[in-house]
Amino acid sequence: MISLKGVSKQFDGARKVTALDRIDLEICRGELVAIVGPSGSGKSTLLNLIGGLDRATSGEVVLDGSALSQLSDDELTRIRRDKIGFIFQFFNLLPTLSCLENVSLPLHLRGWPRKKTAERARELLELVKLDARMDHLPDELSGGERQRVAIARALSVYPPVLLADEPTGNLDSVTGLEILDLIHDLHQRLGSTVLVVTHDAGVAESCARTIHIRDGRVFEDVTK
Repeated sequence: MISLKGVSKQFDGARKVTALDRIDLEICRGELVAIVGPSGSGKSTLLNLIGGLDRATSGEVVLDGSALSQLSDDELTRIRRDKIGFIFQFFNLLPTLSCLENVSLPLHLRGWPRKKTAERARELLELVKLDARMDHLPDELSGGERQRVAIARALSVYPPVLLADEPTGNLDSVTGLEILDLIHDLHQRLGSTVLVVTHDAGVAESCARTIHIRDGRVFEDVTK
């Protein structure tokens, strides 16, 4: 499902920084994988390359049979739109839109009919147990509820790949556990390949596989 071969990423500035250094990695369809490591180890950079948000300096990232380096910017945009759901630490909801409208937005951008879009958005909000909050604005929700809306939005096209960057990092411990349980439940229901970048040992422990990144390299890869 996801393959990285000799992937490196360098950032040029006053000093050249190597964020990832010759990463080789294979992730199978339907796996639930935690990516852990200290700050600056390259975890988020790895997720961004897999998600097509950035391009590798060298090596190849293959996602569901597509070599990302061979794609144009428009083709890469379509891959992100059709095959990848993103969950971020800070929710990134539009404050002037209701929950229903936030979840509907990616589908509107795909040109879905209004009725079909509304039906899918309601279905997803029900899936994340927010059917009673559909007309609320983000500021009227708790942190956990906002993250649930963000997850519903990420699932709008039932993507085969779900990438979560510190999904519990901005939440208290109890709410974080609720969001983690939700991610596990959705993984089992939808069968998506899920990658979770986390500093939380509890989150990593709950995943069947944990990839440890240190100094831009895979330090350890453990499957329970």
